Amino acid sequence: MLERLDQQLFLFLNSLNTPFWDQIMVALSGKLIWAPLYLAILIFLGYKYKKKFLVILGLIILSVLLADQGSVQLFKNTVQRLRPCHEPSLEGLVHIVNGKCGGQFGFVSSHAANSFNVAVLSLLFIRKRWFSISIVLWAVIVGYSRIYLGVHYPGDVLCGSFFGILVGWSIYRSYLWIDNKLLQNKPYFSSGQST
Repeated sequence: MLERLDQQLFLFLNSLNTPFWDQIMVALSGKLIWAPLYLAILIFLGYKYKKKFLVILGLIILSVLLADQGSVQLFKNTVQRLRPCHEPSLEGLVHIVNGKCGGQFGFVSSHAANSFNVAVLSLLFIRKRWFSISIVLWAVIVGYSRIYLGVHYPGDVLCGSFFGILVGWSIYRSYLWIDNKLLQNKPYFSSGQST
């Protein structure tokens, strides 16, 4: 029942396409286009957290590995749900851009896991209303682009988003523990700007 609903919602959302939006969605779904955003976040965190930034950077790298590899090893390779563009029953119904479908399995969306991980982790560190709204909107757009491009069902994106949120929140909680137990009492770290 849920799978059928997921397919129907996918077909509806995927059908809302135009040649103009095709190339925009390809760009939004790309990785390099967002490099300036990631760099800006890192620069801001470096400025705000000073000497604690190296610890934060290590945790960010860990969160990216967990979200990216976890979405593949824990879900895609285990559940093995075909992407809509590989699903035989949907052949001829899926709008695919530039003939690109990706790997065979799509549950969960690694793009959604990665973008929501970045969104949640960064908004917990930055804590500015305008930034929180903007970064969550960015993550939603990246997730939607995967449905538009025909490579993920809405359920893949939704579950990937939840996984990314869980990873980002867990890593932030780990930072709070490290900061409380290890960094606050160290002169080298405590001399920086307080968080």
